[in-house]
Amino acid sequence: MATFELYRRSTIGMCLTETLDEMVDNGVLSPELAIQVLVQFDKSMTEALDSQVKSKVTIKGHLHTYRFCDNVWTFILQDATFKNEDSSETVGRVKIVSCDSKLLTQ
Repeated sequence: MATFELYRRSTIGMCLTETLDEMVDNGVLSPELAIQVLVQFDKSMTEALDSQVKSKVTIKGHLHTYRFCDNVWTFILQDATFKNEDSSETVGRVKIVSCDSKLLTQ
């Protein structure tokens, strides 16, 4: 299964990358093993989001910028409201990156 490296830019992905870099710098981990951990992280995030997340969210906001490049959509919304069945949250600015899941099975 192919995976995207999108989740490495998430908060948990950035923390993992920083920790792995620190472990490599301290000689606790080899660079090759750190790369293997990141590849496994990509696979695990893709599988977990596909199989364990079942809720749906509606997003409304003002579209500031959009881009489609290399089968990846990027949207920047201002004053976006996220609604699910339980709650609603408004944020000033949000960046949404979206990929075609069919590309993961090729």
